[in-house]
Amino acid sequence: MLDFAIFAVTFVIILVGAVLYLYPVSQCLDGNLQDIVNRGSLHEFLASLHGQFGPVASFWFGGRPVVSLGSVDQLRQHINPNRTTDSFETMLKSLLGYQSGTGGGATEAVMRKKLYESAVNNTLEKNFPMLLKLVEELVGKWQSFPKDQHTPLCAHLLGLAMKAVTQLALGDRFRNDAEVIGFRKNHEAIWSEIGKGYLDGSMEKSSIRKEHYESALAEMETVLMSVAKDRKGQRSQTAFVDTLLQSNLTERQVMEDSMVFTLAGCVITANLCIWAVHFLSTSEEVQEKLHQELEDVLGSEPVSLDKIPQLRYFQQVLNETVRTAKLTPIAARLQENEGKVDQHIIPKETLVIYALGVVLQDADTWSRPYKKWRECHYQAKKNVGLLLTFYTTISPHFRFAYTVATVVLSTVVRQLKLHQVKGQVVEARSELVSTPKDDTWITVSRRS
Repeated sequence: MLDFAIFAVTFVIILVGAVLYLYPVSQCLDGNLQDIVNRGSLHEFLASLHGQFGPVASFWFGGRPVVSLGSVDQLRQHINPNRTTDSFETMLKSLLGYQSGTGGGATEAVMRKKLYESAVNNTLEKNFPMLLKLVEELVGKWQSFPKDQHTPLCAHLLGLAMKAVTQLALGDRFRNDAEVIGFRKNHEAIWSEIGKGYLDGSMEKSSIRKEHYESALAEMETVLMSVAKDRKGQRSQTAFVDTLLQSNLTERQVMEDSMVFTLAGCVITANLCIWAVHFLSTSEEVQEKLHQELEDVLGSEPVSLDKIPQLRYFQQVLNETVRTAKLTPIAARLQENEGKVDQHIIPKETLVIYALGVVLQDADTWSRPYKKWRECHYQAKKNVGLLLTFYTTISPHFRFAYTVATVVLSTVVRQLKLHQVKGQVVEARSELVSTPKDDTWITVSRRS
């Protein structure tokens, strides 16, 4: 059982060969597993590792070596968005035990990338009015609150993300609140174990937890297979899954890709919105700049999909939100062929971790990486290309999340002013997606 738990920690990817420098700690069967647990999270362990050994380092998951890249220069050498699959998708599929799409050659990778880009673009284009309606309903609810009432961001924005992702990805079946509630129950059961129970092997030690996780995963898979069956061959092609069904993917691949998109899409979208709204509540100046950009670009018209690229300051604010919150501190990719970073050789089929949380706090890349968000939101102007490459360019989940977050922020800023709750301390849990430890609260007031 211990060996299986350690294998799960490596994201169920077989690693071969010795690579780079081997972190000289815990040279037992557990490798550096206990060091990771002692640090509190994989991100904290990687921050310490790169602080001691530099931007390229390796460590042990059990008896298997893993390479970690912790600076932008090394990531640029390794990332090739035209050839490889999304690294966050790779990691999630491995954690779930899915294998389809995690390997294959360059041609397959390019085809899948184009397929997902088409699926996301088609989904947003066909469903943008629905997305706008969902956001306006939430903002209308906030607008009805008394001035001093505390608004729980995590509860409200996760609910919004669940409704938006399920309806846009899986179709009108999820306009039914009961379907969304069932999806949310299974989603939470699955996500609560990914990156936590796997990390320390604790899920394997608890038959109740393991059974709960496996039951939720099986139920979610059954629902997704049912959705695909119901929508196959229908004329209306409006959902993410519809584009997948029109491709040459197998039923199993469609289910797995839908699982990963909905799992990641809900969590990334919700937390990008949560952190962005929270950070906005700390700076009236940034809120006013966003409001002015809306006036300049949209006038009195509602936000539209074709106008979003013109909202450049919104993009900068979201980029800085991702950086400050370290939204996805970890991603991973299997080395398809033998490669090289600087003078270091990375053998074929080695797991390469992108320590994004380390990169996004790198003093060599960012002028003031540890300052508060409101004091350094301008930094994204200089590094917008970097963040777009790491996130929206290579990940359909971030393309989707950035669009939803822009709709949320534009609707909120146009109608409301956001205020901090005095005395509130907001801390993050370092998991696969950075999440506030506790619900985060704001107060709102109407714009005059």
